[in-house]
Amino acid sequence: MKRTFISAAAVLAFAATAAHADELTDIQAQAKQIREQNAAMTKRLADLEKRQKALETQKAAVPTISPVDAMAADLPYKAAVKARPPENDDICIKGICVYGNFDMGIDYQQHGTPFNALAGGPLNYMVEKASNGSYFGVAANQMSTSFIGLRGKQEIGDNLYAVFNLQTLFNPASGMNANQLGGFQQNNGLGQSPQLGGGFANSYGDSSKGGEMFNNAAYFGISSPTYGTFTMGRQSALSSDLVVNYDALSGSNAWSLLTFEGASGGGGDTEDRIYDNSYEYRLNIGPVRLAVEAQLRNGGNSATNNAFEGDLGFDYMGFSMDFVGGHISDALVLPATMSSAQVAQLSANQASATGNGLGYTIPCSLGCMSGIVSDNTVFQVAARYTIGPWKFYGGYEHVQYQNPNNALAPGAFIYAGYNLAFANNNFYAQDKNLNVFWIGAKYSVTPTLDIAASYYGQRAGYFQVGTGIAPGQFANVPGAGNGSAGQAAACAANSAASPGCAGGQDMVSVAMDWRFARHVDMYAGVAWNQKFGGFASGTMLSTANGTPGVVNNHISTFDPGIGLRYQF
Repeated sequence: MKRTFISAAAVLAFAATAAHADELTDIQAQAKQIREQNAAMTKRLADLEKRQKALETQKAAVPTISPVDAMAADLPYKAAVKARPPENDDICIKGICVYGNFDMGIDYQQHGTPFNALAGGPLNYMVEKASNGSYFGVAANQMSTSFIGLRGKQEIGDNLYAVFNLQTLFNPASGMNANQLGGFQQNNGLGQSPQLGGGFANSYGDSSKGGEMFNNAAYFGISSPTYGTFTMGRQSALSSDLVVNYDALSGSNAWSLLTFEGASGGGGDTEDRIYDNSYEYRLNIGPVRLAVEAQLRNGGNSATNNAFEGDLGFDYMGFSMDFVGGHISDALVLPATMSSAQVAQLSANQASATGNGLGYTIPCSLGCMSGIVSDNTVFQVAARYTIGPWKFYGGYEHVQYQNPNNALAPGAFIYAGYNLAFANNNFYAQDKNLNVFWIGAKYSVTPTLDIAASYYGQRAGYFQVGTGIAPGQFANVPGAGNGSAGQAAACAANSAASPGCAGGQDMVSVAMDWRFARHVDMYAGVAWNQKFGGFASGTMLSTANGTPGVVNNHISTFDPGIGLRYQF
């Protein structure tokens, strides 16, 4: 028994000794592994420190400024300014911001007219009624129209905002608010008279700006990201928004036909590119956008009457598209200034209202005009596609002109406080159909340099011009019959014999814009414009500088220019 006990104890002791030996072996192996890892990490750390020193030595040997800035290396502020991250320098206080644009340069026109200090587009950059001799000199608002604006967006509830926008376009060369109607008034009686080889008139053209304090925008409303935006006041037509958003040279008076001849944006007449008394509602639902707008008449004898427009558009994968349709009642266009005979007739009326068939004196509060009244129906479609540095644009518009259902009487109130002395309510004895189309592209050569090119075209078919205003009268009524029995034959023999002849115009433009500083850019561009057929009728160039019996069915001009802009 004793032997057995001693043997068992010996076995247990041997087993314990063996277990301790195995544990010791494991610990020794782990310690060796850790020492090897530490040695490897020490070597790796030494290699990294050696590489770091090499890179630091190499960086110290490389100039810290670009070769372009080498001449200013001794100006420490330059490096500090260039290194400063971009910051928002908008001029805003509590959600109300001041913003604006100045645009001025020089321009040459093959056929043009003198500078007009009143107009926002102070030169006839395209062939117009009084275009004749060449022009070289001051050119304001070529690439864009100068303006000063005040806008605001302030939260008035949970995710509900009050918004407003006030904007005034002006002529930076004269400091005057854009007043195209004032330009008409200034040229009444001068027109296209051949005196002194081309008349006394300077540049003028119809427009939606009449010198108002806020001639481009004056609206306010409420906005919600969920329920949309509702605004009221003086604001752009939906048809104007479409041509602005889908034109490669949008905003350029000198090189965009859609901008300079604003009829496309005004549903057929440029005066309706901006609506007074208007109400607009916009709503975005995912990638789809909807908008409706109405201008309500002032009441009484006034233009424009009621107008309604609607828009449907969407965005998808760099592609945008919009459709706009609308109808405008008593739309007004001013095709030319009053003739010398009309000025004398109006003066006689204001001196004495008796014997003129009206029985009242025509008021001319700020000035009187001679215009054509119509009811217009418009449809537009346009698209834009962006891929990399490229943007492609295109659009189409159809306008139908009809004699107005509501004829205007002499003295009718038009926008900006002016009056219509001579009201032609019977110009469209047959409906006129106008088709407008354009394509364009813009390429960003660098983040600060863009090049854009566009083609614009307009075509109108033959229509019968109605009986004009009779001599000694101030207005006519629709349905007064054919004013030119031989118009069709005259158009067949000479396509510029009447504004009712089939015709059109084309424009090809190219421009570049270099934003060489944060708020300042330099631009240059050129456009070629031609008119033919009925579009050339009544212009000085179409009558070969006033030579009787000689008619040019095709007239053209080109206008290279350069300029600077300051934007804030």
